[in-house]
Amino acid sequence: MSDTGGQLRQALRLRSAQISLVIIAVVVFLGFAGGLLAPHDPLAQDTAHALSGPSGEHWLGTDYLGRDVLSRLMDATGRSVVGALEGVAVAFVIGVPAGLASIFFGRFFDWAAQRIVDAIMTMPYIIFAVSVTGVLGNGLTQAMLAIGIFLAPLLFRITRAAALTLTRAQYVEVAELLGASRWWIIRRHVWSKVLPTVAVTTAQLAAAVLLVVSSLTFLGIGVKPPAPTWGGMLSSDLGFLSQQPWAPILPALAIALTAGALNALADAIRDTTGLPSAPAGGGLFSRRAKPDVEPAPGGSARTPAMAIPAQASAQSAGQSSGQEENSHG
Repeated sequence: MSDTGGQLRQALRLRSAQISLVIIAVVVFLGFAGGLLAPHDPLAQDTAHALSGPSGEHWLGTDYLGRDVLSRLMDATGRSVVGALEGVAVAFVIGVPAGLASIFFGRFFDWAAQRIVDAIMTMPYIIFAVSVTGVLGNGLTQAMLAIGIFLAPLLFRITRAAALTLTRAQYVEVAELLGASRWWIIRRHVWSKVLPTVAVTTAQLAAAVLLVVSSLTFLGIGVKPPAPTWGGMLSSDLGFLSQQPWAPILPALAIALTAGALNALADAIRDTTGLPSAPAGGGLFSRRAKPDVEPAPGGSARTPAMAIPAQASAQSAGQSSGQEENSHG
C-alpha cells in the first residue's frame, strides 16, 4: 500500500497532473458555491437586454431571455458535477464489488454476473436512460441511476481482470489454507493491488459521465428548464448563432476543460503506476471486452503473470542458489 501511495505522489508531481488538479478544484468549488457567488440571479429575465454582448454589468453577455450568462454558467456547474458524481458512484458501488465477488465466490456467480453484464452492454445508453426516466420521472438522479447501471459493467470487467491473477498468488493460497475468510482476503491482499487500476478507470469514467450528462441535458433529459446546465445552455445557444456566434463556445469550453482535466489526471496516474494503456480502438463505451487470458504466440492460452510477495521470491532465490552450490560441489 505504501508503494501505491508513493506512485500516486509521483503522479502528482507531473505538470499535467498539477494543472488538471487546479482545474478540477475550481470546478468542484464552483459546484458547491457557484450559485452563491453568481453576480446575478441565474433565473432572472430581462428581455430588454436579451442577446446583449459582454459589458461591465454582464461580463459574458446575456442569453435570449436576458439572463446573465456568467451566473448561469456558475450555477450550472453544480448540477453537472453532481450528475457526474452520481453516475460514477452508482457504477462504482455496483461494478467493483460484483467484479471482486465474481472471482472469489464460485463459478455460478461468475457466470450469472457475466451474463447480466452482457445483457446490459447490448443496450444503447441514451435509449436506456430515456426509458428509466420515463418510468421513474424526468430528473437528474433518475437519469444518472440509469447511466450508472449502464456503466457498471465497465468497472465490473476492469476489476475482475485486475483481481483474476491474484487468485493464484501464493500469499492468497496460503491465507485460504490457514482458514482466512474470502472477505478478509479481499480486504487484506486484493483491494490494495486492484485500487490503482480502479482509480484510473474511475477518473476516466467521470469524464465520460460528464459528457453523458451534457448530452442528456442537451436533449432535455434529466433537468427541467429553466434550471441551467452546461448541456442545456449549449442547446439553447445553438438556436441564436446568427446573433451570438460565440455563445456556444462558453458551455462547450467548460465541458471540454473538465473532461480533459479528468482524462489527463487518469493518464498521469496510469503512466507512473505502470498500468497498461487501453487497447487501440477501445473506449469506455466499447462493446468488446479484453479477454482475461491472452493467447500466446504459439496459439495456446497464456495465463497472466502471478504476483509473488517479496518473501516468497527471496526464498525461491535462496533455494535456487543452494541447488547451484550443490551441483558445483
